[in-house]
Amino acid sequence: MGLKLSILDQTVIGKHETASAAFRHTLELAQRAEQLGYYRFWVSEHHDTLEVAGSSPEVLIAHLLAKTEHIRIGSGGVMLQHYSPYKVAENFNVLSALAPGRVDLGIGRAPGGLPRSTRALQQSKPGEAPRTLAEKLTELQQHLAGSLPEEHPLHGVRATPLTEAPAPLYLLGASSSSAGLAAELGIPYVFAQFINGDEEAADQALGTYRDQFRQTAEGLPAPQAILAVSVIVAETDEAARALAADVKSVKIHLESGRTITVKTLEHAEEFGRQTEEKFTIEVKEARIVHGSKATVRAKLIGLAESYGLEELIVTAPVPRFEDRLRVFELLQEAFAEQTV
Repeated sequence: MGLKLSILDQTVIGKHETASAAFRHTLELAQRAEQLGYYRFWVSEHHDTLEVAGSSPEVLIAHLLAKTEHIRIGSGGVMLQHYSPYKVAENFNVLSALAPGRVDLGIGRAPGGLPRSTRALQQSKPGEAPRTLAEKLTELQQHLAGSLPEEHPLHGVRATPLTEAPAPLYLLGASSSSAGLAAELGIPYVFAQFINGDEEAADQALGTYRDQFRQTAEGLPAPQAILAVSVIVAETDEAARALAADVKSVKIHLESGRTITVKTLEHAEEFGRQTEEKFTIEVKEARIVHGSKATVRAKLIGLAESYGLEELIVTAPVPRFEDRLRVFELLQEAFAEQTV
């Protein structure tokens, strides 16, 4: 069986572009991905940023499902810590009823925005302890499967509409702690190497996921790991190298131990102005698989083999839509020209 290739699109708003143009580009890319034979197409969630339009993946997914025919469409991911698990389950049951067998529910761990937007989304009551992601993810899984235990205070409530094929649940993360949570729940795990490019971190997270995986009534029979990577393909290695050189990895290291990845240095500085924690900002070259078709194909196959993977989810960190589209066309050509 060949290596599956999928796409994560962040609905980037280019220079002098509008949000409407960014959404048109996402739709065009999804339709082209379907034509090219990509396995799935996921969209992201970001808040309070002028650089990315996708603040509501559920709404965008509905539009993409209506404009495509067979490619899987999903979230990469919904930021569950902001929301009611019950409402997220209902949203995705509606989507699954509209397009049976085509919807994925990826859950992200990052806040997806600045501290102020997190406060606006969560609206916690004074003195109210926030629920952990593990608690909310467990409840979401139970809502999707209709398996809330009798001792649960919400036992008997149903996430309607009921659907024969609920959206499968995926956890996206960039650390061993997220891998351990996915393993405990028995759900697929996506390691975001485009966020955490540390090879040792990927090794540890994927190892933790496989070692600690346990079967659950609502989960998988065996672990399913996916790697999400940044890729730039161009006509030559030199052209790809030039595009990759402009992409930086910007991380905010908080005193509490959390690390937040943002798109620009300006975004990091604004995060710093809004947070109440001490922090440092780190800027370095982003980890990107780049090169000609042959070079990138060999690198991706090497990654998949070294981690024992059957699927890679690819994002293309180039600002111009035409260049981004060309990356995915060249990547599919690279794999179509030879049998994997």
